[in-house]
Amino acid sequence: MSRRKPRSLSPEEKTLWSKVTQTAEPHKTPQALFTDAPILTPTKQTPKPAPIAPFKIGQKARPAQTAMPVPTAPVAMDKRAFTKMKRGKMSPDAKIDLHGMTQEEAHPALINTLLNAHAAGKRLVLVVTGKGKKRDDGGPIPVRTGILKHAVPQWLKQAPLKQIVLQTNQANQSHGGSGALYVYLRRQR
Repeated sequence: MSRRKPRSLSPEEKTLWSKVTQTAEPHKTPQALFTDAPILTPTKQTPKPAPIAPFKIGQKARPAQTAMPVPTAPVAMDKRAFTKMKRGKMSPDAKIDLHGMTQEEAHPALINTLLNAHAAGKRLVLVVTGKGKKRDDGGPIPVRTGILKHAVPQWLKQAPLKQIVLQTNQANQSHGGSGALYVYLRRQR
């Protein structure tokens, strides 16, 4: 590949450029820019942190709210059945445990299990996602814990599961708590 010669300026362009260079003023040095500017003081004071609750030796600590709650949709099923399900009084008809699976393994397994349960006329499926590993690699970007825990609710809102899922809710503590989901399926038509 050959290089082109740089184009030279025409006489009109040369005169225009000389006018620009005569009227241009050099920039101020960075130090001069900062010395001319007035120093601004913050007017608002930072709010004081909330006081720490008193703690006595031997007292049990309150559990921290670290788990993100599963976004709940409005109740689409029977309110009585929903309350019963939420309290852990309904026993699941089927269960799938996604522990130790990657997203690529878990997504088809979830689809297969829920479609088979729906075809068999089952209504309540317990999906165990796990709470996720608590790890911090010390990097500047925080790492989200529980990849499956956050991905499964999104998968349930996508086709082909969207058509068969009537309601989802976080499982009761007796069935896994925040590491599991109740998936209530629609009736077969």
